[in-house]
Amino acid sequence: MPDDDATPMTTLDEALAGLPDYDPDHMTVELARAIIARTARPVSAVEQIAVRSALGRVLGRDVISALDVPAFDNAAMDGYAFAGSALATGGDVRLRVAGRSFAGHPFQRAAAPGECVRIMTGALLPAGCDTVIPQEQVQREGDTEIVTFAANAVSPGRHVRHIGEDLAAGQTALHAGKRLRPAALGLLASLGIGEVPVRRRIRVAFFSTGDELRSVGESLAPGNLYDSNRYTLFGMLQRLGAEVLDLGVVRDDPQAIEDTLRTACRDADAVITSGGVSVGEADFTREMMTRLGNVVFWKMAMRPGRPFAFGELEADGHRALLFGLPGNPAAVMASFYHLVRDGLFALMGAEPQVTPSLPVPTTTAIAKRPGRTEFLRGILAADAQGCWRVTVADAQGAGILRTMSEANCFVTLGTARGDVAAGELVDVIAFDGLV
Repeated sequence: MPDDDATPMTTLDEALAGLPDYDPDHMTVELARAIIARTARPVSAVEQIAVRSALGRVLGRDVISALDVPAFDNAAMDGYAFAGSALATGGDVRLRVAGRSFAGHPFQRAAAPGECVRIMTGALLPAGCDTVIPQEQVQREGDTEIVTFAANAVSPGRHVRHIGEDLAAGQTALHAGKRLRPAALGLLASLGIGEVPVRRRIRVAFFSTGDELRSVGESLAPGNLYDSNRYTLFGMLQRLGAEVLDLGVVRDDPQAIEDTLRTACRDADAVITSGGVSVGEADFTREMMTRLGNVVFWKMAMRPGRPFAFGELEADGHRALLFGLPGNPAAVMASFYHLVRDGLFALMGAEPQVTPSLPVPTTTAIAKRPGRTEFLRGILAADAQGCWRVTVADAQGAGILRTMSEANCFVTLGTARGDVAAGELVDVIAFDGLV
């Protein structure tokens, strides 16, 4: 990990302390997530950037409001402002319109008893007024400046936004760790804040391994195939807001893999590889990972994504988190979203980014054996009655990227679950917001 500003990572031994015994060749998804969360520690460097450049960044310090929001009592509706005490008489209320209060152009004096003020949404509530009645509920007497309405049409204090109702001066507006979305940018602007402290972007290096892989633009010989994993990883990392370092395709050569891992560890906070973590005669990535670092587990009780390595690398005085992903494209994406993503958010210093999992009936039966967690590609759609149902995609092979592109959700089947009948509820995680 770059040593300019990083908070020291918890050692893997510290991360494992107090956790239940585990089998590194059969790691559960839940335990893997716990270990990753305990190991990742956020980068500490904070930089000041313009609010308009802060979308998706992680807030580095609490933002304290210097203002009351709203800064004055104002109307929540277009209507007429008056003193709520006028309602005490019951029956019909009859008031004379003393003037008008528009946003940016307030009524200049206090409203006297028996008077009201024509007011627009957001306009300053005149002195002497504490209630607004919507314009649809009043009657005007001909062309005169007299309005009448039933006393029971509104209660005292209604339709008014009070000073500090949204935020009071001195109150925390946004907490450190907040990942800034459009509403947060608007909130910052409402406080007159033009620059905001954010943690620096994390640096993530990634590469693919395999003599059979070719990059886009190269010609294919018999037995070759184009490397898709670097493109999906690039897209997923960009969506997370990471600074990406694409180290290309590395051939199946121990020295080449070791050199690339050393470079990645020196330049990045996290290193992601795809391919080479299975047990095979030409899979050297696993060997080099062990030489350069401490790898906690290699195999997941998960489908797709059984070959998955997690640990940390150390090279030339630098440390980096290590995620060794499978080589199959759909397995790469499933592993990233269900294991790597949360670890990278922790490195960013972001508060947990919880993605809702919702129970939805499945339209098809699903064969499933207990003992592993499965993440199936699904298509979530509303039926003719407007009820949501999910259909499992037609091909679930770990090497099939087509159905990953066609799907719009993951269907999650937990470790203990067995076969699923059509119509049973399954947990669904929608891609929207996740991918």
